[in-house]
Amino acid sequence: MNIHLNLKDNSYDIIVERGILQEAGKHLNLNRRVLIVTDSGVPEQYAETVAKQCKKPVICTVPSGEDSKSLAVFGDLLQKMLADNFSRKDCVVAVGGGVVGDLSGFVASAYMRGVDFYNIPTTLLSQIDSSIGGKTAINFGGVKNIVGAFYQPKKVLIDPELLKTLPERQISNGLAEAIKMALTSDKELFDIFEHKDINENIDEIIIRSLNIKKTVVEQDEKESGLRKILNFGHTVGHGIESSGHMSELYHGECVALGLIPKCGEGIRPRVIEVLKKCRLYNMIEFDWDAITEAAFHDKKADGDMVTITLVPDIGSFELKTMNCNEVINMAKRCLSDC
Repeated sequence: MNIHLNLKDNSYDIIVERGILQEAGKHLNLNRRVLIVTDSGVPEQYAETVAKQCKKPVICTVPSGEDSKSLAVFGDLLQKMLADNFSRKDCVVAVGGGVVGDLSGFVASAYMRGVDFYNIPTTLLSQIDSSIGGKTAINFGGVKNIVGAFYQPKKVLIDPELLKTLPERQISNGLAEAIKMALTSDKELFDIFEHKDINENIDEIIIRSLNIKKTVVEQDEKESGLRKILNFGHTVGHGIESSGHMSELYHGECVALGLIPKCGEGIRPRVIEVLKKCRLYNMIEFDWDAITEAAFHDKKADGDMVTITLVPDIGSFELKTMNCNEVINMAKRCLSDC
């Protein structure tokens, strides 16, 4: 399946195909110096498979986890490119999840003011969501993704076979983003979650999710309006994630909790049942003061106001600008009753 994301000069293809990792060299220009960035949680053979198809590969393995999205690791990768005489004609390939993709893309955007960037996502979360759209970033000052750039990849290769090495919890982590997109934009996708076997339909879930994000990004590349629907659940979700629960819950698990208060009361029980089915209904002891503090520092906030997405019914949405405290109180009331 070839999905073309049309952004004029920044257009690119997203190819979804089982076994495509073995054929990366047929789809990517690897006949040059290639910085392959992966992390310690990704099976080594994935990066090595790509390296065998490169003319001059350099593999850099960063520690697994959000701590690698830092100025220090960002600088280390740039230093490696400089030491190995990378030129503007060379490229960076991300082989990993969202952390690796965000970090690598930002490195590619900064080195010599921009070199080619390819993304080969290895987790369901990154295959469904973060690998396309051009958002690259690192964390800074305790704030998630606060320093970064919009920098589109030249091509994205998605191999669902790579998901076979993922633990069940990481699969669930990725499904949260697909549920998010189904709620705002695709009743048929939500029907899969409600009534069908998820494992048997994982390729369709990936493709439908990518097509939703593609359509949104094509209309609003830099998040000036419509693209804000992709942040559905993220204001509260990032607040939970950044408030000390990062070691307790994964990103998708936090987003899943953030979805619940923003859904209309009429559909909320159905949403909760889907989250339970996907092992994403994780009630914890919420530190609401810390969550509120994190939400106020969220990059999507404008002073005391933030634009959030509300879903009154499956497949529909509305964008509403609200006071941050009002958003937190809404979440607090809802999640306390769940």
